[in-house]
Amino acid sequence: MLRNRILTALVLAPLVIAGVLLAPNDGLAAAFGAVVLLGAREMGRLGGLQSLPAQWVYAGCVGLLMAAALFMLAPGAAAMLEFAAGLFWVLISLWLLSRRGALLPVEGVRPGILLLGALQLTAVWLSAVMLHASGPNGPILLLFVLLLIWTADSAAYFAGRAFGRHKLSPTVSPGKTWEGAAGGVLGACVAGLLLWYWVLQSYPPAGLVLLCIVTAFVSIGGDLWESLLKRQAGLKDSGALLPGHGGVLDRVDSLIAAIPVFSLGLTFVGNGQ
Repeated sequence: MLRNRILTALVLAPLVIAGVLLAPNDGLAAAFGAVVLLGAREMGRLGGLQSLPAQWVYAGCVGLLMAAALFMLAPGAAAMLEFAAGLFWVLISLWLLSRRGALLPVEGVRPGILLLGALQLTAVWLSAVMLHASGPNGPILLLFVLLLIWTADSAAYFAGRAFGRHKLSPTVSPGKTWEGAAGGVLGACVAGLLLWYWVLQSYPPAGLVLLCIVTAFVSIGGDLWESLLKRQAGLKDSGALLPGHGGVLDRVDSLIAAIPVFSLGLTFVGNGQ
């Protein structure tokens, strides 16, 4: 499984990096939008939609919501959506880390999860598009957060394998440990300092590293949130599109939480332009 994960990452990573740095904003919006719609189909499955046509109808509705958010929301309203997403991810991460009760299967269609999922996917897509278009540094900033979470995820995986003893959230994701989470946060700090030194010296380093820590923290919450939904739905993976990774949501669950929080946090760190 690890071999498949590495091979998939080696194929996808250069394509993602080239797309973020070289694609125009419209192209980035279209490409990332396609990924989000694939994730939306899987979110429909986690929300209790059993038939493939129903899942794709749900994905189409998410696509309409994304288009409406991009073309109809005023900048202030878009910022409020990003703020609401960031606040949600901070609070849900704290709740998931403290949760210890047993998880029971949930049957039937779950309208609340479907609505929440649609808003989450719209918020991360809109945040990524706005961050990419935020100025000369926009593509670098978007790539920064992707590299940050990839580094944190890898550091958490290997730290957990080597040192993991204490369960992070045993009923939601038994394989995750506090040692792994600490490794992920440490990896995020190192990545933040290196990327600041190389390309983002217009930002204050202390504020940027703090933002990296918060972003890594909520990325763990994004991972746990999807794990919660899968366990309630009785599923091991959200899908089977990516060898070694499961579905699209299995690969981007951390980013769904991280990108809005990182983008929002930049307004507090400083504009850096």
